[in-house]
Amino acid sequence: MNILVVLIIVSLIVASGFLIAFIWAVRSGQYDDASTPSYRMLWDDATTKKESKKSNQSTNHKQQSNGN
Repeated sequence: MNILVVLIIVSLIVASGFLIAFIWAVRSGQYDDASTPSYRMLWDDATTKKESKKSNQSTNHKQQSNGN
């Protein structure tokens, strides 16, 4: 029976810790922008392809100039 009291107290401490962490995250602005992260995945992919094309072109140009 004593173990139940200990488990209830420990669970309340853990739950209050999660509640405090959640309140801190909300106040610090972690949940302000909910729609942009889903679009950011698409934007990063487009910029990554452009950047990789540019780096491939500059690398190919450097290899061609070093080879001559």
